[in-house]
Amino acid sequence: MQTIDKLSKVKGFIFDLDGTLLDTLISLSNSYNRGLVQLGMPTHEPNSYRYFIGDGARRCVERCLPAPEPDHVDQLLALQLEDYQATWRDDVSIYQGIDSLLSYLSLQAYPCAVLSNKNHSFTRLCVEHFFPSVSFDAIQGFTQQVPHKPNPIGALKIAEQLALAPSELAIVGDTKMDIETAVSCGMLAIGALWGFRDRHELESAGADLILESPADLLQLLQSTNIKTQA
Repeated sequence: MQTIDKLSKVKGFIFDLDGTLLDTLISLSNSYNRGLVQLGMPTHEPNSYRYFIGDGARRCVERCLPAPEPDHVDQLLALQLEDYQATWRDDVSIYQGIDSLLSYLSLQAYPCAVLSNKNHSFTRLCVEHFFPSVSFDAIQGFTQQVPHKPNPIGALKIAEQLALAPSELAIVGDTKMDIETAVSCGMLAIGALWGFRDRHELESAGADLILESPADLLQLLQSTNIKTQA
């Protein structure tokens, strides 16, 4: 089945948060860098964080440090958490075209959810703050019971909450963790090239579809729905 045909079968969408709905690159890189400064460690340019961020705070911290010694990892984790609790709203923007895409999905009665590797409480805070008028049907971040992507537990939990089969859902995300999650669950894997990672990573992970912008997904959905109704 061709990808466009698969898209026409999709009944709901699961969105990643950082790098897909929200551009948090500057916010997160500043927060980690402030912690590094406090430890007397070298900082990194924001673009470096494109490849540090994506599979949880601990893995990001390990990549930030010159040598991921356990004591330094724990110290930087604590410093970054304290900093982020005060600054998570700063230097964050909604990607251009996301509001229009979400509005269309709502009008067309597509169930929508958010699945992030960010801590669950911060995931909810960010979604509720930046999308106050969007009624997501499920919001899920990392917890002790829901491991980081690409573990499929979070996506399958959302499928159950939405009362949809995995094959009726698409995951939209900007990293291999999102794509691998979709592939392992049997969901349509849509790569968000407007986010943090590049086309090669998304292709290598097995993306069914890679799009340059949220507007591209909106246009595809509109054309697919027109054909379906014709």
